[in-house]
Amino acid sequence: MKYIYLAGLSFLSLNLFAQKSPLKEEVAKKANAIEQKVITWRRDFHEHPELGNTEVRTAGIIAKHLESLGIQVTTGVAKTGVVGVLKGDKPGPVVALRADMDGLPVVERVDLPFASKVKTQYNGQEVGVMHACGHDSHVAILMGVAEVLSTMKKDIPGTVKFIFQPAEEGVPAGEEGGAALMIKEGVLENPKVDVIFGLHINSQTEVGNVTYRPGGTMAAVNDMKITVTGRQAHGAYPWSSIDPIVTSAQIINNLQTIVSRNLNVTENPGVVTIGAINGGIRSNIIPEKVEMLGTVRNFSQEDEAMFIARIKIIATKTAEANGATAEVKIPYSNHYPVTFNNVALTEKMLPSMQATAGKDHVLLRPPVTGAEDFSFFQEKIPGLFVFLGGMPKGKDPLKAPSHHTPDFYLDESGFVLGVKLLSNLTLDYLAMKK
Repeated sequence: MKYIYLAGLSFLSLNLFAQKSPLKEEVAKKANAIEQKVITWRRDFHEHPELGNTEVRTAGIIAKHLESLGIQVTTGVAKTGVVGVLKGDKPGPVVALRADMDGLPVVERVDLPFASKVKTQYNGQEVGVMHACGHDSHVAILMGVAEVLSTMKKDIPGTVKFIFQPAEEGVPAGEEGGAALMIKEGVLENPKVDVIFGLHINSQTEVGNVTYRPGGTMAAVNDMKITVTGRQAHGAYPWSSIDPIVTSAQIINNLQTIVSRNLNVTENPGVVTIGAINGGIRSNIIPEKVEMLGTVRNFSQEDEAMFIARIKIIATKTAEANGATAEVKIPYSNHYPVTFNNVALTEKMLPSMQATAGKDHVLLRPPVTGAEDFSFFQEKIPGLFVFLGGMPKGKDPLKAPSHHTPDFYLDESGFVLGVKLLSNLTLDYLAMKK
């Protein structure tokens, strides 16, 4: 039998270690005992969602719970973030576990007794608020993990840092927030974190399943703003104009050739999307200016640089060919790097995931063109980010409501697996290092 060795341990020995860990049964027993508590927490957070940088109520509940467990708590990190530190009875590395806390400006349509009816202001507009991406479940699961691990201090050779992060979905205009601000404020220091684990619930993956991918698992994202300036004229006399609307249409079409003709699609996917276009106020006036907003997704720094260069050339040269000008700002307001799972860490922890969920329920997944600011943590330290099933068994994934939609729905029976998974990843990693 051929073995591949990582950090002095073969995959075979890692697998045997994970399977034989005497703590697995204790974790399972403790997680099962608090399953209903985790669900109750999640329902409360779901009914009372808060947008990025305003998660005051959520943070208060988290902090009170951690303090009740004897965990050292720091609040107000990156505005509303909460950090808990649990020191084991034995020395060892520091493992961080992260959950995001914020909801989205979405009006809930799901018929649930704990459905959100919250309204608030966002960038000057009244909006509904909903946990339409499952962050409520992430918080509840990590609170459950904290409860489980706090009762096992004697078995922890190291330290566990619980990071409850605000504003993963973004912040109001002009504000800082999220993982980047937490790092800036020192969340990975004092004590210095060696490795970080995180999970994301998925409404189109069946409960009981865990999916993962080594390397680039979620895309880097850059948003962009393209401003096309021409010459205004009466709509009846277009020859007097330099039409920024026609020019913008050509730019939009030409941008799609980046994916179809410049990107090696056999290596990595990529996306260029224009999501908003604004110009003109009347049917018979050709305007002077058009503004477009869009998003760009990539899985490598090389592809990201190529996309940005091509977008600028295509936009400016297409405009120039029409006698207009185009100004390109990219990134315009936000940038997330690739969510990159450290390959050695992923392979090392795979037996732990399989022992927790069952080998047949830990599945390799294709790359996801969505983005996650967990990626900022992974730029600093090795990290592993996996996906937890939240779709009812037997449901068609193509018909299950997707994330960020009013009909987003989760099967709560999958949450307890999340508690077991993060607990076991932590204990197994620390035991390996010991």
